Amino acid sequence: MSKISTLNAEHYQWGNNCDGWQLVKQDDLSIIHEKMPPVTAEVRHYHVFSRQFFFILNGEIVIEKDGEECVLSAHQGIEIPAGTPHQVRNDSEFPAEFLVTSQPPAHGDRVVVKKVKSISHVTL
Repeated sequence: MSKISTLNAEHYQWGNNCDGWQLVKQDDLSIIHEKMPPVTAEVRHYHVFSRQFFFILNGEIVIEKDGEECVLSAHQGIEIPAGTPHQVRNDSEFPAEFLVTSQPPAHGDRVVVKKVKSISHVTL
């Protein structure tokens, strides 16, 4: 049995200086610890096959899900079904850290889409 953490997990950078650590990397499951610096965002996209669950460890992020924005704080999460356009943003002045669970893994399963106007803003 081996422990896994950001100290020994496979690391990669994405977006604008965002970090990811691959905690679980299997054919049917991916769990990534991600860190977004202040005022950063990923590209709006959807996954054809992968469903995802975002769980906030600290900080605050905004997830736009199919035109609806949801603000998530520490210890809150949201599921994104396969085929659902979404975008994760850190609009705050502080870093945000969260877990992204994908089943099956989302790498290579991303289709970039244009941004839509927000329909509503939900705070959890």
